[in-house]
Amino acid sequence: MLRDFYREGLVDLIAPSLLPYEVLNALKYSGVFGGFKEIANILEWLHITLYDMEGDYSATTVMVAMRKGLTVYDASYVALAIDKKATLYTADGKTVSRKSPT
Repeated sequence: MLRDFYREGLVDLIAPSLLPYEVLNALKYSGVFGGFKEIANILEWLHITLYDMEGDYSATTVMVAMRKGLTVYDASYVALAIDKKATLYTADGKTVSRKSPT
């Protein structure tokens, strides 16, 4: 459903600027996929808006990480959703169970 909304231009995708690094690193260590250059190109083609951690977004990231016991990496996704008033989609069970910042 999200994919269809994206294809139809009904939603924009946003992520912390570390997303491409995390995707490629996960693939490297999974051992199930090679074509890193192809995946890097696909990530660029998707036109996901990437945000650097600064200002209020940085402060929210630290707050979420500390209050919820998440890594700064995981907290950055939650904090970006909070900062941009966006819906967070994740398959990370730990992040899902701890995503509320309060």
